Amino acid sequence: MPRVNTLLSEYSEIILGRQGIPIRDHGINIISLVIEGNTDRINALTGKIGKLEGVEVKSILTKYREQ
Repeated sequence: MPRVNTLLSEYSEIILGRQGIPIRDHGINIISLVIEGNTDRINALTGKIGKLEGVEVKSILTKYREQ
């Protein structure tokens, strides 16, 4: 999906890792991301992805604590 890839490129500074899984039998493509950033920046990315037609986005946030 070129539109998703364009958005991910725009937010590349907060993306630590990316994994794509095509499930061809069902016509589904899954992209999992590991992101480090503030809540506003993460929400901006997920919001823009969620507005794309045919795309569903789920996010899980966790707090990071320095030891």
